[in-house]
Amino acid sequence: MRLRSFLLLLTAVACLRADEGLWLFNHFPKEAVAKKYGYQVTDAFLDHLRLASVRFNNGGSGSFISPHGLLFTNHHVGADCIQKVSSAEHDYMANGFMAATEAEEQKCPDLEVNVLLRMEDITAQVKGAVQAGATTAQANQQRKGAISRLEKECSTKTGNRCDVVTLYSGGEYQLYQYKKYTDIRLVFAPEVDIAAFGGDPDNFTYPRYDLDFSLFRAYENDKPVEAKEYLRWSHEGVKDKELVFVTGHPGSTDRLTTVAGLEFFRDVAYPLVDARLASLIQTLEAYSGQSAENRRVARDNLFSVQNSYKAYTGFLGGLRDPALMAEKRKQEASLRAAVDSDAQRKKEFGGVWTEVAGAFQDYRSLYKPLSLFERNAGLGSDLFNIAREVVRFSEETQKPNEQRLREYADARLPGLEQEMYSPAPLTASLEIAVLANYLGFLRQQLGAEDETVKALFNGQTPEQAAAGYVNTSKLQDVAERKRLAQNPEALKTSEDGMITLVKIIDGPARRLRKEYEDRIEAVLAASSGKIAQARFAVYGASEYPDATFTLRLSYASVQGYRTPAGAWVPYTTDFAGVYPRATGQDPYRLPPRWVQAKSALKLSTPFNFVSTADTHGGNSGSPTVNGKGEIVGILFDGNIEGLPNRFVYTEAQARSVHVSSQAIVEALRRVYHADRLLREIGM
Repeated sequence: MRLRSFLLLLTAVACLRADEGLWLFNHFPKEAVAKKYGYQVTDAFLDHLRLASVRFNNGGSGSFISPHGLLFTNHHVGADCIQKVSSAEHDYMANGFMAATEAEEQKCPDLEVNVLLRMEDITAQVKGAVQAGATTAQANQQRKGAISRLEKECSTKTGNRCDVVTLYSGGEYQLYQYKKYTDIRLVFAPEVDIAAFGGDPDNFTYPRYDLDFSLFRAYENDKPVEAKEYLRWSHEGVKDKELVFVTGHPGSTDRLTTVAGLEFFRDVAYPLVDARLASLIQTLEAYSGQSAENRRVARDNLFSVQNSYKAYTGFLGGLRDPALMAEKRKQEASLRAAVDSDAQRKKEFGGVWTEVAGAFQDYRSLYKPLSLFERNAGLGSDLFNIAREVVRFSEETQKPNEQRLREYADARLPGLEQEMYSPAPLTASLEIAVLANYLGFLRQQLGAEDETVKALFNGQTPEQAAAGYVNTSKLQDVAERKRLAQNPEALKTSEDGMITLVKIIDGPARRLRKEYEDRIEAVLAASSGKIAQARFAVYGASEYPDATFTLRLSYASVQGYRTPAGAWVPYTTDFAGVYPRATGQDPYRLPPRWVQAKSALKLSTPFNFVSTADTHGGNSGSPTVNGKGEIVGILFDGNIEGLPNRFVYTEAQARSVHVSSQAIVEALRRVYHADRLLREIGM
């Protein structure tokens, strides 16, 4: 994809700000919205949206939509739970699910949902923890220790989940307090064939025809939560050219990353991730093709990996676009020139870009083994993740809170234990397949003579080694996980296959992680924080930080766009459009009830629509509301032209893709006859 149209547009209409920004709720550009759209955003409006929004801990967003704890998110965000409560006899992914009563709502085994209650600037406390004379590596560890301490103090005092959030690459730190819900139950899900109609071929494309939503309910003390703040449903639905707001939790962006960092991603990190995902897709597709049951148990895993692969391919394409990189170099040169023009700024910040470039150069030789042994070890294997958590939980909890790996700090343990002790079913044959893929990829990338690789294989093939590790493990039993995690001596002497595997990897993984944290992360944290301060000094506090899987708010216009060839793409599709595309073959197969309901449906009903909303991965499930704060849709994707928005926002062709509120109501009414749910949402 080329961004030349964006560059021309930027020059022509520089005076009119695009709908750009992953805005913090406590720093939202009210004046910009008022100037462009004539709409006054109030503090009450922001508070209402914030308290009605939720974060799904498996990587998505959502919202409360009734006073009785009803939760609204994407089907693909809810798919993890839908898959886990399914079985060969009750395949809720294939056949859909609808609870006729609250008693029939299915409890998710390990899902957590968070509501952001308050934010507090703690930059001074975190930076003040660095002792005089500390080396860069020591300063990094001292900041981390302070963060763990502050999180623990907050959670102990309030009983809430408390996370310290790093903003502006370390320029600012905020303490976020969340109300946490861990009893989440499935209420409704459409069939995957309509929720993800078009499958991987249509992913990141538009026009689209997906009913990508699901409904859950939050419980406390075995009763539905009484939600004081929830989003009401629009009776009119989405309209062309309408101002909308999208509230959600974008995962990560790199718009403030230096050119040296982007070149590192382009040349080193993303090609490896791309290759790893492509390899795993081949394994999952081969496994799925062996039987209907294999296809069922691997479905969510395969969709997730395919989605990531397509996203990273789009990111990589953006970084390989000379126009995009030229724009990033121009932006960086402008900031550096502004710094150099002031003697004091130049003295304070002039050398930091060189420091960052040196760190990324150093990172190039370390990234591959770090990724394979630590960051993405065992990708796709739930059993591997559980085994690693058990091993590290046992070891890390023996240390003082402030000296542990960050994910094992006291404030993080409740969520970790919920995940580690999840009763969700595990399928041995799938675990063997993905673990064999991991081992084979390790050997391919690091060589058969690598000492850790040799120890892992012990003279066997990847398939033989994987089968040995899985078949000699008892970690499918939650009680065994608890026994080993809470008994360090038992863990030390354990001959469990998966524990053995993790122990072989854990030594090198920990060494690589420490080397990264001391040599690279420490430099980047200090230097990137200074670049953030330089940006503040030059541009003021008018910029938004990169995404951090924390709550943000975007504003946008509902509107179509022109393709590079000049063809007009309307803002919405409708129900009529899905039927000619339905071939009866996967992934263009309609569920039987949708075929039967065709004559009952109002085929002109808007189905999916696009907007200029600035969103990114993690925004999936974000409610889309109008100026009244009413739901007019739910975000579930972006088009392929929007993937390079990870690095630089454009709106010439990039669009966020939503399911319309009208489509959801029409489907619930005419296809699913979900009167109980329609009454609950006021429709």
